[in-house]
Amino acid sequence: MRQFEYTAHIRARGEETQAIKRQAGFKACRWVIERTHSWMNRFRRILIRWEKIPENYLAMLHVVCAVITLRCAGTLG
Repeated sequence: MRQFEYTAHIRARGEETQAIKRQAGFKACRWVIERTHSWMNRFRRILIRWEKIPENYLAMLHVVCAVITLRCAGTLG
């Protein structure tokens, strides 16, 4: 995260429960991450880490994310 200058928005499980009780209409976003990890685990090459070189594994992560994005956009079958 530091390398790409991302800001982490990670909350403890108890914080989400409290926020749901306090705010009307508040929805937790944890399922978005869990769903994405589930989609990524459908690719055996990512689920079972075959690549020994970190750069190759990172490249495969990028390819998998691109395939998932194209599938969601409806341009890839």
